[in-house]
Amino acid sequence: MHRLLVSVLLIWLAAPASAGAWLREKGSSFTAISVTAFQDDGDTHRYKSALYSEWGLRPKLTIGLDAEEHQDLYGHALVFARIPVADFGQAGRFSIEFGLGAHHRQYDAWAMYKTTLSYGKGIQIGLGGGWINIDAVHENRTHEALIRKLDFTAGLSSGRRIDPLLQIETSYISDRPWYWRVRPSLMFRPKKGNLTWILGAERNSADDNIGIKFALWRRH
Repeated sequence: MHRLLVSVLLIWLAAPASAGAWLREKGSSFTAISVTAFQDDGDTHRYKSALYSEWGLRPKLTIGLDAEEHQDLYGHALVFARIPVADFGQAGRFSIEFGLGAHHRQYDAWAMYKTTLSYGKGIQIGLGGGWINIDAVHENRTHEALIRKLDFTAGLSSGRRIDPLLQIETSYISDRPWYWRVRPSLMFRPKKGNLTWILGAERNSADDNIGIKFALWRRH
């Protein structure tokens, strides 16, 4: 699947902040593609690639694709639809998202269902404006596990060319330890165009090594 993602990347660059509780305007889109690499002991490397895309189908309906692959060993792909739940103005907003797809381990695949309740809010601090987003996820990977997740994202959109981004993800499977993943990053916005470049690091509870993440965002 990583070969497919590389091909998609080439097409996408020749042709455009993340989602959370916000919906896309009708006809607008957002695409993100990323690669995270870890170095094991010695000269061996592990990597994972991800593709995320969403499109405003109607004023109150956003649809999209979410896929992730770990060196062709395991991964998932699902389509989703997001609708608004409540908008409290400056106090924030809620949306709900329903996803359907499949997950695999090598050549075996099973169905996957996902429901996400998201809260998002714009913020204003001394460094400028930004946003926070909290996702509560109920993910059913049939034949494998029922996963409960709680994710947090915060970033600045100050108008400067470089802004910080922080992502914290947690997940829990019954009878297993909590899993967590932290990704501090920098967002770089060129003067022209709709691209945002992301460079960051990843540390998680299952790995002693720190990964390096590179991502591209495009809005259209």
